[in-house]
Amino acid sequence: MSGSNDHIGEQARRYGTATIGEAVARLREGGLVAVPTETVYGLAADSTNAAAVAEIYRTKGRPDFNPLIVHAADLDSARTLGQFGDLATRFAEALWPGPLTLVVPRNENCPVAAAVTAGLDTIALRCPAHPVMRELLMESGLFLAAPSANRSGGISPTTADHVERSLGDSAPLILDGGACETGIESTIVAVDNGNYRILRPGPVTQAELEQIAGKPPTIADGGKIEAPGQLASHYAPEKPLRLNAATVDDDEYHIGFGPIAGNRNLSPHSDLAEAASLLFAALHDADASGKARIAVAPIPDNGIGVALNDRLRRAATPV
Repeated sequence: MSGSNDHIGEQARRYGTATIGEAVARLREGGLVAVPTETVYGLAADSTNAAAVAEIYRTKGRPDFNPLIVHAADLDSARTLGQFGDLATRFAEALWPGPLTLVVPRNENCPVAAAVTAGLDTIALRCPAHPVMRELLMESGLFLAAPSANRSGGISPTTADHVERSLGDSAPLILDGGACETGIESTIVAVDNGNYRILRPGPVTQAELEQIAGKPPTIADGGKIEAPGQLASHYAPEKPLRLNAATVDDDEYHIGFGPIAGNRNLSPHSDLAEAASLLFAALHDADASGKARIAVAPIPDNGIGVALNDRLRRAATPV
C-alpha cells in the first residue's frame, strides 16, 4: 500500500493485543512489520503479495537473487507450500517450532510470489517458536516472508532498537518483544531424495541433525545461492573487524570470550549458546563505540560455535 512503510514516531510498540491487530491490518494491506523471532528480528510481509515482497527487497537493499525464508504456523500449513518427504518430516516434527529452516521442493501450485524463491524450484520454510511471531502468523492467516530486519549485509538485529538504527526512516511498525533469545539466524538445511545438506549453520547443530537423520549430511555445493546467509560478505559492521584476537591495539574495541575479558565478554564461562545470544548485540555496541576498529577473541569451532564462526568470518574484513 502506498506509504505503508513510511517511518513514524514511536514506531517501536510494545507487544500487545492492539498492536498485533494493527500489525495484522498492515500485513493484509501489503505493508511491512518488523517482528521478533527466537533468532533475530524479521522484516515481515505477506509472501503471496508480489508488491509487498518487492518492498522487503527495497527496504533492505537486498539483492534479488537472494531468496527469502517463509514462516508458517505449523507443519500442516507448510505442506501447502513445499513437499515434505520422510526425512524433512522427521526434521520438522522433531525441531519445529524452532530455529531450523528447511529447503524443500516447491509445490507446483505454491502461491508465494516469484521473488520469494528467487527463481528456484525450492522454497525455504520455517515454523518459528517466538510467541509474538506465532500469534502474528495465526491471527493474520498469512505465510510471512521475513528476512532479518536490517540493511542487507549489515549486523542482524536482536532488539527493536537495532531495527530502528539499521533501517532509520525506512523502519516500519516494530513489534517490540525484547531481546531475541537465540540471537543468531536459523540453521538452514536442504532436504531432497532422502539426503540433507547444511546450507547455513545455526542454533541447531550438525550433531542434532545427525541424530534425527541417522546419518551425516552430504557436502553442500558452495557454487550457488540456495538460501539466505550464503553470501561471502554478510552480517558486517561498518568498522573493520579482526578475528581470533587474544590481544588488541588501543584503537580496537575488543569482544571477549571466556578468559579473554575484552570490553564486552560474550560469555565469561565459555558458554557457546550464551555467546550466540549476545554476538550481534556485541557487534552493534562495538560499531557504536568510539573505537575505530573491532577485534573478536577466539571462539571454539564446535557445536553452536560453528555458527558463530560462520557469521564472524562473513562479517570480518578481508585480509
